[in-house]
Amino acid sequence: MKKIFLLFLLSPLFAVADVYLPAIFSSNMVLQQQSNVTVWGWAQPGEKVTVYGSWQSGTVNVVTNENAVWKLSIPTPKAGGGPYTLTIQGRNKIVLENVQIGEVWLCAGQSNMEWSADHGVKDAKAELPTAYNTNIRFFKMPKLTAETPQTDAKGTWTVCDSLTLKRFSAVGYFFGKKLNQSLNVPIGLIDVAWGGSYIESWIPEHLVNLFPNTRTSAETMIQSKGWPKEAGYIYNGMVAPLTSFAIAGALWYQGESNRHYPSTYYQLMHMMVDTWRSAWQKDFPFYYVQIAPFNYRDTTDFKAPAVREMQTRAMDIPKSGMAVITDLVDDLNNIHPAYKKEVGNRLAGWALAETYGQKIGNYKSPQYKSLQVEGNKAIVSFDYAESGLAAKGGPLTEFEVAGADRIFYKAQARIVKNNAVEVTSDKVPQPVAVRFAFRDTPVPNLFNKEGLPAIPFRTDDWKLGR
Repeated sequence: MKKIFLLFLLSPLFAVADVYLPAIFSSNMVLQQQSNVTVWGWAQPGEKVTVYGSWQSGTVNVVTNENAVWKLSIPTPKAGGGPYTLTIQGRNKIVLENVQIGEVWLCAGQSNMEWSADHGVKDAKAELPTAYNTNIRFFKMPKLTAETPQTDAKGTWTVCDSLTLKRFSAVGYFFGKKLNQSLNVPIGLIDVAWGGSYIESWIPEHLVNLFPNTRTSAETMIQSKGWPKEAGYIYNGMVAPLTSFAIAGALWYQGESNRHYPSTYYQLMHMMVDTWRSAWQKDFPFYYVQIAPFNYRDTTDFKAPAVREMQTRAMDIPKSGMAVITDLVDDLNNIHPAYKKEVGNRLAGWALAETYGQKIGNYKSPQYKSLQVEGNKAIVSFDYAESGLAAKGGPLTEFEVAGADRIFYKAQARIVKNNAVEVTSDKVPQPVAVRFAFRDTPVPNLFNKEGLPAIPFRTDDWKLGR
């Protein structure tokens, strides 16, 4: 009797020979337009698998290998014309319905990327009554880790509506909505954010451990019950399963957690982007958000400004861009600003201009260019202020100036040219260095005429801390 019962339990294992797909393939999905899209899955070794997209004139076949894995590529047309079906035929038949062809973007990072209407994002809540849009699709992945890179994850594609938007990245949604309105193509958004996570967890562990400084950064990550402390674990569980799935580009909003060791953040950002692009075998665009002002209530020794500085330096990553949001914080004691629409719109500005070639005007924040000292005056020039600079709400704030003694004093500042600011202080007769918005909780009011805030900066390279 025991032997019969055991055979009964095991029989499904021997009977399973059906073709099956990773979770990223489901009805309601969006496939990247004008690409050779990889479709893969599992089946009985030696089994012939046929894939057919209803936009195609023919089928594509492959034979499952000895590891029970099959993989093939199919071409996708220009966006529009759907919805389509995607059929996978082996011993069984899978038909994915309501498939769209468009632009697919990955939305990654920590809690400010993860935050949704359910988390209290006010402008996302305001969208709920009118959220339904069949040309915006969501794939929300649950939090997953693994010690080794995985080939499948969890989740399913859904159409944007008042229910699915509640739990989806608000930044990702507003980015996608802007692209959908501007490009008039379906948009697929993949939400893989994890609140509190360190950037090291998003990079394969062996790469993080290659260099002494990045290894030290990983070893000093602070233990928490809410997110992994191990390098590579999120990459293995949430990024690796997607690397065969064609995307247009990636969004990134993370950095607050890496205040523990900010000096490595620039190197880690380069490492992560290079690794992801290599894994996808595509030099895709990468747009990210600079961390917002927040009162950390500790003696940070400029750790948050140092992270922002590293993020600014990382703009030298090819095909990258940074959204600055110093003006979008409604409460300096809340690490999760309650409004995300403009964050998504600023990221979309980068994508529309740089990736899709649209002429949308200036989409870049004013950025420090050069410092010239004239007597007791420090003249700071900016790039990306061709139309002029503006002070909102009164005299310019958040400028500091120092002399050879390296002591910074609050300074008076005024716009003197279209793209320059004059900085002075009675306490500094011979200026040497200028800093702008270089603290945890700056409230700067320097913008370009397009309404984008200036990037925080310092002109010195002096060691930070007290």
